[in-house]
Parts: sequence; C-alpha cells; structure tokens
Amino acid sequence: MKANVIFELPDAVKKILNKLTGAGYPSYVVGGCVRDQFMGRTPNDWDVTTSARPDEMKRVLGEWKLLDTGLKHGTITVLLDQSMVEVTTFRVDGAYTDNRHPDEVFFTTKLEDDLARRDFTINALAYHPDSGVIDCFGGVEDLNRKLIRCVGEPDRRFQEDGLRILRALRFASILGFSIEKQTSDSIFRNASLLNGIANERIREEFTKLLCGNDAVTVLRKYQPVIGCFLPELNAMIQFPQRNPYHCYDVWEHTLNALEHTADNPVLRMAVLLHDSGKPACHTRDENGIDHFHGHGEKSREIAHKVLRRLRFDNNTIRQIEILVEAHDIALPADRKILLHRLNRFGETNLSLLFQIKEADIQAQNPDYWSRLNELNEAKKLLEQILFQKLCFRLKDLAINGSDLIKLGILPGPNIGRILNRLLDEVLDGTCENQRGALMRRAEEIRTEK
Repeated sequence: MKANVIFELPDAVKKILNKLTGAGYPSYVVGGCVRDQFMGRTPNDWDVTTSARPDEMKRVLGEWKLLDTGLKHGTITVLLDQSMVEVTTFRVDGAYTDNRHPDEVFFTTKLEDDLARRDFTINALAYHPDSGVIDCFGGVEDLNRKLIRCVGEPDRRFQEDGLRILRALRFASILGFSIEKQTSDSIFRNASLLNGIANERIREEFTKLLCGNDAVTVLRKYQPVIGCFLPELNAMIQFPQRNPYHCYDVWEHTLNALEHTADNPVLRMAVLLHDSGKPACHTRDENGIDHFHGHGEKSREIAHKVLRRLRFDNNTIRQIEILVEAHDIALPADRKILLHRLNRFGETNLSLLFQIKEADIQAQNPDYWSRLNELNEAKKLLEQILFQKLCFRLKDLAINGSDLIKLGILPGPNIGRILNRLLDEVLDGTCENQRGALMRRAEEIRTEK
C-alpha cells in the first residue's frame, strides 16, 4: 500500500537520500520520523534505511563526516548541516536470546524485510519523495484509527525485545492511542519480560509514559504490567480510605491527582508516590475512621527505594523525596508560616508543593474542595512575598558574617548560630531586616549569658 503524502524533509536528509538513490541504492526515511510527519508532528530524529551495505554507504557518503556508531548492525551516522542522521542497511534480525537485542543481523535488499522486523505498524512506515509513504502492514490505517498494533505476531515481537511492552504503553500515553486487543493481551501475558530490562531503560520509557496526556488511562488499565517493575504500587490497589476527606481508594486517589498534575516529570513522579506509604501506616479508630499517620515519611522511604532502583540522579531523587514527605504540610495564607516554608524548601520546591497540594485536594471528596480557595489565597500571598523580595534565606539578611566579626565576635560556629537566630527573628517578624536593627540585635545576642 502506498499513501501519497508530502512531507517536509530537512535539507541534510534530502541530500543523503539523493546521494544514495542517485548511486543506485533505494533509500527511505523510516520509523518514528515518518509517523510523526504523518501526524503533523515535528520529528526529534531522522533515520534513513537503505539497500547500501556499510562499505557502500561510506563510499557514496564519504564527502561528509561519518561515525561508525553501529557497524555490527549496519548503521553509520552522518554529520551534515549541523544534523546527525542515522543510516542503516535493510536488515533482518536473528534470534533474540536475551529478550532485548538480536544475536546477529542479516543484510537484505528488500525494504519489506526491514519493515517486517519493526515493533508496531505505526513505526513500520517508510517514505521517499518519489514514492510517497510505503506501508506494508497497515500502519497508515492504524494511525487514522489511533491504534497501536504489533507488526506480525505480538508474542514474538515482545519476546524479541521486552522493552517494547513499555514502548507500547508509552506511545498510548503520549499519542492518546488505544492498544489493539491482540497486542494488549500479549502485553499482559509477557509483562514479566520487563524484569529482565535494564533499570535505566525502564526509567526512560516510564518517565515519558508518566508525562503523557493519557498517562492515567494507561496506568489504570495496565497497572498489573507497571507493577512488575514498580511492585511498591501494588499495595495501593483497592486499599480503602474510610475517611471524610476521601472518596477513592489509595490508587484511584493517586490517579485522580495525576489527572490534575502538570506534565513535569518531577511533579508526576512525586504525585505517583505521594501516598505509597499509606497501606503500611493504616490504622482505624473506634468510630471506623481510617488514619494514615506518618505516611509522608513512609512514602518518602518508598520513593527513595524506587528512584534508586530506577537509577535517577541524586538531585532528582532528593527533590522528589522532599516533595513526597512534605506533600501533606499545611500551606496557610500566613506570612510568617510561608516565610518559614520558603526558608525550609526554597522557592522552586515550595511552588511544586503548592501544585501537589492542589492536585491532592482535587482528588479528594468534593465536599472539601473549598480548601482550594484557602490554597489560592496562600499562593497570592506567596507571590507578594516573592515580588517584595522579603528575606527568607541567610543570604537575604542585611548583614553577614563579616559584619559580626566587626562587632568583635570571633570567627567560628558562633557566627553561624547568631546569623541563624537573626534570620529566625526576621522570619517571625520580631526584628526588621535592616542593617542597624540587625547589628543592635546581634550585639544583644553576643552579650547574652
């Protein structure tokens, strides 16, 4: 099947196609870049597939800088016009004994053979300006139907590469597509293959999935699959919250909170894990009311374990831990309290906490949504504090350690103690952040017994 679609190709890609086809080697852009162009999206990367073998590619494309990025699999990278374009020989994959990579590849002269080895029909599309879109497996129709379907037998595709399971879920989340029934059934059957995938690859795919517009739909339907590599979420499923503030179990509450969370990976991950500690902290009082005292700290412990296992960087782990542990903290429209919160969390994290709090409230009993009004008042006050550049950090104080030394205070730990005490008094409103007032107060503190 051919679909005549006019695509906008970068000049570098056009030059590569013209060189190869002009030398007698059929060549096409292929995969995700074709899919994205067909959908009116701007591709992030451009891949070319060709009948030329690596040595033939080098001969034809030798006027440009070439990198041997994957000769074993027939791939070279062309550096041209400040672009990097991967060019790969038509190939057929051998056996996948590790459920991830082919043991060997075999070059072929047929484009159809190359397309047949790909994961999903929407990614098994090729394009050349002279021939239009080449579609051997119904990918165009699946794009129109917004459907993710494996090329060929789903079980075989997933057993070749277990990461394709998570890629299918990621595409469903980002593109807003549904997953064809046989492909979906196979995902559930083969979910355990994800246990053999490197944690770094799981992190990359899952983070993209989590930030998709349809992430909640995917998480709800495929939770048993997600639970294979995030078993910490399993205890949340159907765990009741018999509490006036809640109308959902822990997992459904989490999903509803995610519905109201911006597609920031730190925010989404923090919201996903913010109540993960509730099942372990559950108690029920004599009135049948459920309580989850200390669940913020327990959720932080779980978040730490999950994020370490998925190989997140240390700064991201620390930030998400802070947000998870503090998600239940009070954020009233009180200047003194907000200044102390700024001092503790910093401007960036406090802003994220406001967003988490807002999402959390919207995922609770609607009878208590009036708390959103209080939260909005606090947000306005926070904006005023930041606009007025009020002091909430040591570096904002009108004096510093050098000023204290001039008062006769010896360098050392005492300098820091006095500065922190002055900051506390400024935050509490008992001392103005004015040089003269702070110097007088520092002198008083210095002479205290």
